[in-house]
Amino acid sequence: MKRILRDVLLGALFTLCLLLTFTLGYYVRAVTAESLRPAGPLPGLKSTDNHPLLTQIRQLLDQYYIAPVPDEQKLEYGAAHGMVNAVGDPYTVFVEPEPHELEAQALQGEYGGVGMSLSQAPSGEIVLAPFPDSPAAKGGIVEGDILLAVDTTPMTATMKIDDVLALVRGPVGSTVNLTVRHASGETVTLRLTRQTFTIPSVTSRVISDTIPIGLIAVSRFSDKTPDEVRQAADSMRTQGASRYILDLRNNGGGILESGVKVASLFLNGGVVMYETQKGQPERVFTAPDNSGPLAMAPLAVLVNHGTASAAEIAAGALLDRGRAPLIGQQTYGKGSVQLVFDLPAGASLHVTAYLWYTPIHRALDKNGLPPTLAVEPATDGSDAEVARAVEYFRTLGP
Repeated sequence: MKRILRDVLLGALFTLCLLLTFTLGYYVRAVTAESLRPAGPLPGLKSTDNHPLLTQIRQLLDQYYIAPVPDEQKLEYGAAHGMVNAVGDPYTVFVEPEPHELEAQALQGEYGGVGMSLSQAPSGEIVLAPFPDSPAAKGGIVEGDILLAVDTTPMTATMKIDDVLALVRGPVGSTVNLTVRHASGETVTLRLTRQTFTIPSVTSRVISDTIPIGLIAVSRFSDKTPDEVRQAADSMRTQGASRYILDLRNNGGGILESGVKVASLFLNGGVVMYETQKGQPERVFTAPDNSGPLAMAPLAVLVNHGTASAAEIAAGALLDRGRAPLIGQQTYGKGSVQLVFDLPAGASLHVTAYLWYTPIHRALDKNGLPPTLAVEPATDGSDAEVARAVEYFRTLGP
């Protein structure tokens, strides 16, 4: 099934995977694959093979590699990563099942889990901390417990947190067996039932000032974000807020439509963004006519180097349309769209297929957005960007 996911929620993870290089010590011998090849054709190698080089490499590994060769799936995933990396685009990526599942859960805004946080000790052990009243807490997980196994999969020192999370999470109503070691040294296996947990993308609060200001912080753009922003604004309005700060700092993006809808809450019609794709006419995204309180209220937008993709679309629309200044630092500069294709066994392929532009046709990709009011982060624990936004509102008068 093909679905359009207009962003990469985990852009930072993908860029790290693609840019990470390994420095290998190696000993060069004057020996080539030809000199190692046995006489005659390699067994099983057919002249009609679409990838004879890969077939030959696999056969040579089987025949000569001194250690056990990884299983078929690991080799296939390695080949997939290599093929996609050869394109040279940091956002066109092959994603293995575990990170793909976590990405999908983040963008949906909820997941099925048992309610606990995981951290990794320097030793590699997975340390647990249950949420209050969660299945984990009620089932016997105690803060500081060490996770030993999930169902039949034992934990190892080399396992990543994302891999463990993918094992623990699953369909709501299903069960999972967790083997843990308590601080006393006792080892127990607990059978827990997964339930729905919401992953909020919005936090909000009213800043006390001469005129109450509502601060709306959006961490990513999920399916639920537009409703969360609307609800947060409604709540703060009842507390007297009439001006708003939209905090998009360290928001790496998410779903394009969500970013467009959030920007549209603060606009009364008009262009939000333009999109181009291979061989197709330019597409225009517009906001619906909106005379609601958010479309009229004074607004400031906070951005930094971590503001990317769909967050840049929202920020760029509000900047270009004259709705709000951008306060903070230059944004990241990711103005491309990835199609996400589901692959067998839960993997996926992200393919860059579109480019985005702001209402005045600013090219976001590799450029980003400059701040209207440049502010560097404070080093004393205060929030310099929020303080500058409050100062900006004061210049507008009562």
